Amino acid sequence: MHIMEGFLPTPWWQLWFAVSIPVILYGIYKMNNLVKEKREILPLLAVAGAFIFVLSSLKLPSVTGSCSHPTGTGVAAIIFGPAISAVLGTIVLLYQALFLAHGGLTTLGANVFSMGIVGPVVAYLVYKAGMKANINFFVVVFLATAFGDWATYLTTSVQLSLAYPAGGALTIAGFMSSFGKFATVFAVTQVPLAIMEGAISALLFKYVVNVKSDILVEMKVIEDAVVRKLRGISA
Repeated sequence: MHIMEGFLPTPWWQLWFAVSIPVILYGIYKMNNLVKEKREILPLLAVAGAFIFVLSSLKLPSVTGSCSHPTGTGVAAIIFGPAISAVLGTIVLLYQALFLAHGGLTTLGANVFSMGIVGPVVAYLVYKAGMKANINFFVVVFLATAFGDWATYLTTSVQLSLAYPAGGALTIAGFMSSFGKFATVFAVTQVPLAIMEGAISALLFKYVVNVKSDILVEMKVIEDAVVRKLRGISA
């Protein structure tokens, strides 16, 4: 959910930068270490970044000052973890702000926090919990990416409500009133979009499992025994 350029007043746009920058720096550190250890994953990083770019570019009109769209960051979070997903999300958001007038530079911190940090963290946690509970892999991918998308839109609703509480003063009542309005308007487009993203992500992983499952095993995304079960191969 890209908040447009100049829409967030001081001090809110600065606050989201302050929160997001440490996570991005940590993600860069993690990514550098991963690339040094496994140069062969560079193409996969590029594909994950491209997936985020394509899905998050499919924007629909929604809340004033923002928009609705899939995020694509859940897939990256499942494969690489939320920190590296934050870096990929930042690169995509910066490119879109500079060249597509989608989002903005002053609101980059807020957009990174919602789409690049909170969404991936939720997707990662849902994925790990689902796999630990022995739920079907593709169902877990669907749930993780859908919930990651919904977490992003709820975070954007929080960001907008903090900046523009009902009545103009930041009170609990004013915040809750604005949050209810923002979240309701977002839900009209974001609920079905998240379901669509979950289905696309599950299909993507189904293809990878059938064609290049070794990379998922190597990245410890999924165990070899689970891959064999999914592909109907006996031990």
